[in-house]
Amino acid sequence: MFDNICKFLVETFPTDFATWLLGEPISLTELSPSELSLEPIRADALILLQSEDVVLHLEFQTQPKRDIPFRMIDYRLRVYRRFPHKQMRQVVVYLQPTTSDLVQQTLFSLEKTCHEFEVIRLWEQPTHSFLLTPGLLPFAILSQINDPINTLQQVAQAISQIPDPRTQSNVAASTFILAGLILETEAIQQVLRRDVMQESVTYQAIKAEGKAEGKAEGSQEALQQVAMNLLREGMEISVVARLTGLSIAQVQSLT
Repeated sequence: MFDNICKFLVETFPTDFATWLLGEPISLTELSPSELSLEPIRADALILLQSEDVVLHLEFQTQPKRDIPFRMIDYRLRVYRRFPHKQMRQVVVYLQPTTSDLVQQTLFSLEKTCHEFEVIRLWEQPTHSFLLTPGLLPFAILSQINDPINTLQQVAQAISQIPDPRTQSNVAASTFILAGLILETEAIQQVLRRDVMQESVTYQAIKAEGKAEGKAEGSQEALQQVAMNLLREGMEISVVARLTGLSIAQVQSLT
């Protein structure tokens, strides 16, 4: 689910991410893995954007994985086969703090073959970088902060200044979900306006609102379905509980 939220943000605000990662607000369009001829590796974790001159390959990860370096060289070669004259920027963004050495890996090495890629550990990034544009606001809460509630309040203030209601609600909902990685639901709801998030399709999917039409039984059933989907994605029980509002015991009963 966190992968999906990150994908949504990148696809909705590509210029914001180009400014952050490429250093200039160039226009980027989605590049489908099918255009690379071969079947994608874990397409759910893959984001490919392109301009006339560059391809941006992004992967967002909550937990480190040993096959990341291989995935990087694999996709670099696939893109080279299809677009030999385009530059490529490959960035793995880790969302949660960890002591694993895997998040330090920036190199694939095999005999005489070496390939480098970039890694961003969000918890080491300065917060102000994410407060400048709407598409990056949801990541501020995962940056280098001492007071997560204060940072979330800054984000909420910035969200309230977004003029377009649909954009405002989607950014708020995305912030709500990503903040669930480090904060309890109750704390998030005290800062983020629920009425704003309710307008977001993303928030409705997570909270199963709109499906029940006010019926408690239907709402509970919808929440359980969302929880089961999240568990199938490999999400930890405690995180599923925070995102859905179900108790840990209720989530455990679904496994």
